[in-house]
Amino acid sequence: MFENLTQRLNRTLKNLSGKGRITEDNIKDTLREVRTALLEADVALPVVKAFTQRVKERTLGLEVSQSLTPGQEFIKAVHAELVETMGGDTCEINLAHQPPAVILLAGLQGAGKTTTAAKLALYLKERLNKKVLLCSVDTYRPAAMDQLKTLAQDISVDNYPSDPKHTPDEIAAAALQMGKLKAYDVVIVDTAGRLAVDEEMMDEVKRLHKLLDPIETFFVVDAMTGQDAANTAKAFNDALPLTGVILTKADGDARGGAALSVKEITGKPIKFIGMGEKVVALEPFHPDRIASRILDMGDVLSLIEDLQRNTDVEQAKKMAQKLKSGQGFTFDDFKDQIAQMKKMGGMTGLLDKLPGMGGLTDQIKDKVNDKSIAHMEAIINSMTKKERANPDIIKGSRKRRIAAGAGVDVHEVNVLLRQFDMMQKMMKKMGKGGIRKMAGAMKGMMGAMGGMGGMGPMGAFGNMFKR
Repeated sequence: MFENLTQRLNRTLKNLSGKGRITEDNIKDTLREVRTALLEADVALPVVKAFTQRVKERTLGLEVSQSLTPGQEFIKAVHAELVETMGGDTCEINLAHQPPAVILLAGLQGAGKTTTAAKLALYLKERLNKKVLLCSVDTYRPAAMDQLKTLAQDISVDNYPSDPKHTPDEIAAAALQMGKLKAYDVVIVDTAGRLAVDEEMMDEVKRLHKLLDPIETFFVVDAMTGQDAANTAKAFNDALPLTGVILTKADGDARGGAALSVKEITGKPIKFIGMGEKVVALEPFHPDRIASRILDMGDVLSLIEDLQRNTDVEQAKKMAQKLKSGQGFTFDDFKDQIAQMKKMGGMTGLLDKLPGMGGLTDQIKDKVNDKSIAHMEAIINSMTKKERANPDIIKGSRKRRIAAGAGVDVHEVNVLLRQFDMMQKMMKKMGKGGIRKMAGAMKGMMGAMGGMGGMGPMGAFGNMFKR
């Protein structure tokens, strides 16, 4: 997300000239470029105008700190204004209600409401320890009820057995009653969508709102619709007392216009952002962290939170003990590391949160992707237990068998074996506690990998280190 905006702003802000003081003359061209970058990102025109004016007011005549350049001072101002435009402080989900607290999801067809309902249920269950009941009142698309039922089973959350023969009001009332009788903390109601905003749809969702009296009413919108997302959200907000917005499919949106337009146009905060198809791919929306991502400063706080949530502490202790005792790092260990990385959103998700990744070339981005990780995993899965524990025995005929089983070329097997050999050496240094030696090993490993031009993240990062 935000790739295009990040790259454009990076080029623009690096070129800011001027010494000692930011003046109208030395930021005029920069502001014009910022305006163009935002418009290309499909940010709504009124938002762009207000944004650039506020940045100008915030920076004009500003004395540049001795520790900062004019460009850095300007970036600081742009960051602060991005945070304000997207809502300022993080808005937490509100569950301060006599149980069950009802959350109503509204939005157009295809926005991802049903998947979002399941994602939100999993978030509440795992992170807030809530007992959740899911319910679909979409009688127009019976498949929606089946879809929610399947998703609920996948995440081990209860689902109200909706019947399309009943009216949405009847289903909602019965689900709320079940929520009360069985002591659920939260009931999430997934409403029907249409291809466009219409009177019948609005009347139905208004009735449901009156009946359920939800503590949270979320408008679910596809981020890839850009500024249209903000305009549709405004139409819903005019008809319903929305409490917030959930942006979906943000991982497929390279522009980011919706995230920058919604709050300004609707006055309602974005509370969650969907960053993938998996049910775990829902994150609270932190304006300050998203602003840092846009300016290529990374999102280290979210990365740390991901690590804390997804790292198996016991497994990590066993690994540390294993290395300390001098036992070798095996392909089974490597596979475990890949599994943990996938839980955190894969290589793409990790890179998105690291500072400076906006400057990566397309060639490197092509190498550092989840497809290459999948190839690695397939190669490891094609090995026998004995081969994973003793990679040295993998020679000609074994390599051909492994490559055929993984559906890759023998060259890719060779590259992975070379990379793994270097990783083993590095892990050995770690086990002996030789930090200086380990640093030297890493440097050598990266240099060698850069020469490979090989597959996967290791080869790509080798190229980065060589430069």
